[in-house]
Amino acid sequence: MKKIILIEPKAPGGHIFSRFALPRIGIFLLATMMKERGWKSEVIVEDLQAIEYDSLSDADLVGISTITPTAVNAYAIADRVRSMGIPVIMGGPHVTFLPEEALQHADFVVRGEGEIPLMRFIDAWEGDGDYRDVPNLSYRKKGSIVNNPARAFEKDLDQFPIADFSLIKDGKQLKILPIQTSRGCPYDCSFCSVTGMFGKKYRFRSTEHMLEELRRYRNAGKMIFFYDDHFAANRKRAKELLYAMMEEGLSFKWSTQVRADIANDDELLDLMKRSGCHTLFIGFESFNPASLKEMKKKQTTQDIIRAVEKIHSYGINIHGMFVHGFDNDTWSSVKMTVDYAKKMKLTSAQFLMLTPFPGSEFYEYVSDRIVLRDWSLYDAHHVVYKPLNFSLSQLQWAQIYSHVKFYSLFETLKKLFRKNWIAAGIAVYARIINRKWKKQNKDYMEMISAIPDGKRKVA
Repeated sequence: MKKIILIEPKAPGGHIFSRFALPRIGIFLLATMMKERGWKSEVIVEDLQAIEYDSLSDADLVGISTITPTAVNAYAIADRVRSMGIPVIMGGPHVTFLPEEALQHADFVVRGEGEIPLMRFIDAWEGDGDYRDVPNLSYRKKGSIVNNPARAFEKDLDQFPIADFSLIKDGKQLKILPIQTSRGCPYDCSFCSVTGMFGKKYRFRSTEHMLEELRRYRNAGKMIFFYDDHFAANRKRAKELLYAMMEEGLSFKWSTQVRADIANDDELLDLMKRSGCHTLFIGFESFNPASLKEMKKKQTTQDIIRAVEKIHSYGINIHGMFVHGFDNDTWSSVKMTVDYAKKMKLTSAQFLMLTPFPGSEFYEYVSDRIVLRDWSLYDAHHVVYKPLNFSLSQLQWAQIYSHVKFYSLFETLKKLFRKNWIAAGIAVYARIINRKWKKQNKDYMEMISAIPDGKRKVA
């Protein structure tokens, strides 16, 4: 029996949700498909377990999935695995957009959605080794890089099996189960690479296929995270799924990502609450109208305020995500955004750095302003490009200021006074993480302070 080991590398650094390991769903789905094909299949999630390289020695093939902030680590893992004489195939958003870079470390790269391409690749692997007809595949041939044409996005998501989380090496358990109901996003925010990876067309699994998976966890006592980029992009589909979950008596707690416009649908919010929705993760991004327009967010500051009030009225927690660093951002808009975030009494919040991720429209827009190209810094917690109205260090301090103010001792005590134990607990943990971040990034802060105009290129 041939063996494949699939690895999800960890990212350096930390943030307020670092303690909750939430691996991406794709790696488990591919591992399940390989298992069904007759291969021995294992998954290593480095956030849960260290990689023991001796245990990889019997693998016939190692797959590594990477996003931009894990790319440096992923390449180091790939180099070491290849030095053991084991072929490496890489996939994920980062290498989808930079396959030539990835092929300096891997034997093969699958761009975009990997299910059908991986199966076609294994057909060739087990056959005559001719990869010409493998869609989405990048590889070397006679010293040159070949990028095979990409196939259209899969419309029928029900054709894929239900992910088998028991494939984690050594029986490690996930505290939160990642389940994906859909792919793609009909919106196209300038700083996001989702549409480049999964397309603008919203595709979703059937309700029955979803129930088949969810029934497995009826008595598991697990939190479910619906790993969709926008769970309610098709509200009719979302309502149908939630109604079906309640009819089945599936009463677990769950969370997901949505847009602020979900507040326009009381029926959907009611269904969410009654079906066990615990927290909604919402990208509010900013309270600066000019910045919202710049990022093509298609929402106003009043939309945000109304959304928070309405969602809170249903007793659902909100994790707000904000982004600093757009060309229309200033210190005044940063302070305004933080003030509004506090007034809205969000359960938790993250203030992120606008980051030019490969594959996003923003990456091309600021290509001549990118100062730092160390991918390990592309975690939305480090400034890597020169913003218009800040120096690098000024924008970094804007993020630090935001977290300090939102998670101040006074704000934490107010959460305790309101008996919002979840928000208070997160605030205490966030204060600890923020202090650690500043200590761990002392050298980084000194480095960016030395390049106030952003003109000095640093590898």
